[in-house]
Amino acid sequence: MTAIATPATVTTTAAKAKTPVATKIGRGLSVLAVAFLLMDATMHLMNPDFVAQAFQQAGFPAYQAVLIGVLELGCLVLYVIPKTSVLGAIVQTAYLGGALCSNLRLELPLFSTILSPVYVAIIVWAGLYLRNAALRTALGVDILKKR
Repeated sequence: MTAIATPATVTTTAAKAKTPVATKIGRGLSVLAVAFLLMDATMHLMNPDFVAQAFQQAGFPAYQAVLIGVLELGCLVLYVIPKTSVLGAIVQTAYLGGALCSNLRLELPLFSTILSPVYVAIIVWAGLYLRNAALRTALGVDILKKR
């Protein structure tokens, strides 16, 4: 006996298998942000000599690098879990705002160093925006919506 596929099942299967390009780009941006932030958190947790020296030059005790690494890792976990990704993006943005203030206080170069946390935050939010239709709806700004 052979099974005959109905048009409804074929259409449903095809619709489930096809992921919009914007979602794929959003996932890619999110992976890029997560990879960078995971590397940064790992460096803080390992606290090698150059991280400890950078903290001391910035006026922070060297042991706080580990605390900041744990905080950053917690923000990252929230961002990676789909149900808490918006909260994760919010707290990650707050973390990056603190990094921006630290860089600003040290009078580091503007575009290469001071604004680097802003660049990362833009990637975090762009990735989330493109992969999360509920966020686009909640914001009321859905540039991907077909008119």
